[in-house]
Amino acid sequence: MAGLRLGPLLRYVDWESGSRATVWVEATRPCTAEVRCADGASGSSPTFAVQGHHYALVVVTGLAPGSTTPYEVLLDGRRVWPPEESRFPPSTITTPAVPQPEEAGPVRVAFGSCRWAAPPAHGHGSRLHTGAGGPSPSTGDPSPSSRLRSSRGDPIGPDALDALASRLASDPEAVRPDVLLLLGDQVYADETSPATRRRLAARRDLDEAPGAEVADYEEYTHLYDESWQDPEVRWLLSTVPSCMIFDDHDVVDDWNTSAAWVQDMRRTPWWHERIVSGLMSYWVYQHLGNLSPEALEADPVYAAVRAAPDGTETLRAHAAAADADPARVRWSYRRVFGRVRLLMVDTRAARSLEEQQRSMLRAEEERWLRDETLTDPGAYDHLLIGTSLPWLLPPLIHDAETWNAALCRGDRGERWARLGEKVRRAGDLEHWAAFPESFRRLSELLREAGRGSDAPATVCVLSGDVHHAYVTEPQWSDSDPDGTPAARVLQLTCSPVHNSIPAYVRAGFRFGWSRAGRWLGRALRLHGRTGRPPMDWRKTGGPWFGNQLMTLTLHGRKAALTLVQAKAEPAGAQLETVLERTLTSN
Repeated sequence: MAGLRLGPLLRYVDWESGSRATVWVEATRPCTAEVRCADGASGSSPTFAVQGHHYALVVVTGLAPGSTTPYEVLLDGRRVWPPEESRFPPSTITTPAVPQPEEAGPVRVAFGSCRWAAPPAHGHGSRLHTGAGGPSPSTGDPSPSSRLRSSRGDPIGPDALDALASRLASDPEAVRPDVLLLLGDQVYADETSPATRRRLAARRDLDEAPGAEVADYEEYTHLYDESWQDPEVRWLLSTVPSCMIFDDHDVVDDWNTSAAWVQDMRRTPWWHERIVSGLMSYWVYQHLGNLSPEALEADPVYAAVRAAPDGTETLRAHAAAADADPARVRWSYRRVFGRVRLLMVDTRAARSLEEQQRSMLRAEEERWLRDETLTDPGAYDHLLIGTSLPWLLPPLIHDAETWNAALCRGDRGERWARLGEKVRRAGDLEHWAAFPESFRRLSELLREAGRGSDAPATVCVLSGDVHHAYVTEPQWSDSDPDGTPAARVLQLTCSPVHNSIPAYVRAGFRFGWSRAGRWLGRALRLHGRTGRPPMDWRKTGGPWFGNQLMTLTLHGRKAALTLVQAKAEPAGAQLETVLERTLTSN
């Protein structure tokens, strides 16, 4: 008898027809997964197998536009969700009303990144972006790590996703996000919890590389078990649609930071299995749910995996090819929510790393982003660029990364180049600023997107990674012949969902915005001979530190921003609003 190991996750909701959605599940054995809605809409799919695990992505059809309907999950005809004695409300699918554009309601986009399901065994983390058990099938009981947090307190503070779930579950009238964007580090393959380490130790000797980090696909499944079996998060993801993209810790810290780094990793005996397993698991657990039913239908890898009695080797070959030749695979994707266009951009696997031609995005990927940004601009009122790594950083950090890129390129000689590579890895200097030409081209693209009679009201870059939140805006020179965009262009950064940041790093970020920090950045530019960036920018909010989520509320050409932080209260974690701001009013 099949049980529900993981899920359900509500992933794609169709904003064009308002009648379709996809629901992802993992079962304990081969079966047929079915989703039945209270209004008669339904869908079913046989599971497919990868490495002894069984998954289904069910396309639900026949949903009524503008409705919120409860649903249940059945495996081989037996109901496994919701659990019999669940303390949560029924999981639901909410569809847009798809009216005329002038009658459309608001679109609420919540986002954040960097979530430890449980703090790692070695402590609270110290890098710039540092970052066994589970429920019995279909019961929804808390995992050991969840029980530990609730009974003894959480050493890094309450989880913002847990707090959001608690708010929505306890108040039927609470406003729900229309979509939740998870912008990287959904799991930490290189910083594992005590519970996960015990599970790893039961399989192999942790004194041998890669030690207490995950080594293969099976161990990646432990990370998703630990993360998504948290009862609050499990319910939240079953009822709020989600879009996801990876960042480095989904594979390993500093993933693809440089060509030299890749060469060093490929010399290790464990790296090939790690990267192949990481991409395999990302494809199964995160990537498939990002896609529309049409994209799934056209995906030859998905068809081949589903057609095979065991899709492991097919998927292994796909992941290995994606690592060896990234141009063969696109992890970036587009989603549309009424008059809101979201472009989720892969800033890890899509890089070109040859030092003299470093680029955050390969040429093909950059063309895709440009085409998706500029094609039919009148079709959207708001453009959202989801990139795990911030475009605009504190000025000192930006200048330090640009300076470091010049050193690594050899502009100051071989000795400085060797030092630059060491500094790059030690300081995690790998954001858009560390790819100066890519930074310049992205800045130009965003300005171009914001110009003209069809310009959207806002162009927002949504990012995480840096374990704090802030709002910043570019300032182009009035004398520039291209002029200032009509759209309001912003960098909105929100992180972490549940993680920590040392006090000295907090101080460093604050210093990075200061007048003294800007002066030091100018000194680095002078040494590196990098010149000024193509525009200036100013911080208009933050920095805020804590476990947090941002929400954009977009209605017509109006836009508003909210930041909430998870706070520990006697009655449980609560979300406290720390920012409410109108971005555009007409």
